[in-house]
Amino acid sequence: MVVKEYDIHDDRILVKMVIEGDSRAFDTLFARHRDSIYAMLLKFTGNSDDVDDLMQEAFMKAYLKIGSYNPKYDFGAWIYTIARNTFVDFSRTQKSKALNPQNIPLEHSDTSHISAPTPEECIINAQQRAQIERYITMLPEDYRELFELRFIDEYSYEEIAEKLDMKLGTVKTRIFRVRNMMCRLITDGEVENEK
Repeated sequence: MVVKEYDIHDDRILVKMVIEGDSRAFDTLFARHRDSIYAMLLKFTGNSDDVDDLMQEAFMKAYLKIGSYNPKYDFGAWIYTIARNTFVDFSRTQKSKALNPQNIPLEHSDTSHISAPTPEECIINAQQRAQIERYITMLPEDYRELFELRFIDEYSYEEIAEKLDMKLGTVKTRIFRVRNMMCRLITDGEVENEK
């Protein structure tokens, strides 16, 4: 069996491979951008306690939305923007912090390139969505709704707790578990039943 050498490909080729169903290519993208995203999130949070969760969430969002990536632009800037926005969402949920999003460095956040998707992008997005929906159906039933609320509908932890009448700590624990389940599905195609 021939092993693909993912490291020789640039980001745009790896994104194309991911869109075509090769989730191992996303592992290479993660490895390439992990350190810079980690450093940025650490700078924003000021501590490492929440950085791992924010990293997982940002890269999960990137995987789910990879069909919307425009290869005319730098992938690093795209993932940076997703991670920054993930931090902004996280900071809004923190009762003890009064963060003004205007104070966040806005490098890599040029939005002038955003445009309506082309017909090809619409097809790719539909294929990507179908793949994700298949993975969602493979999740244990009691975790599906949590995944959709957090990663598809982008509800905050507090909004999910209120909507599902759950304790906030329970929501955070279950979302951590379902995120790990989805990561295993994406990389291995299977998931253990976690309760």
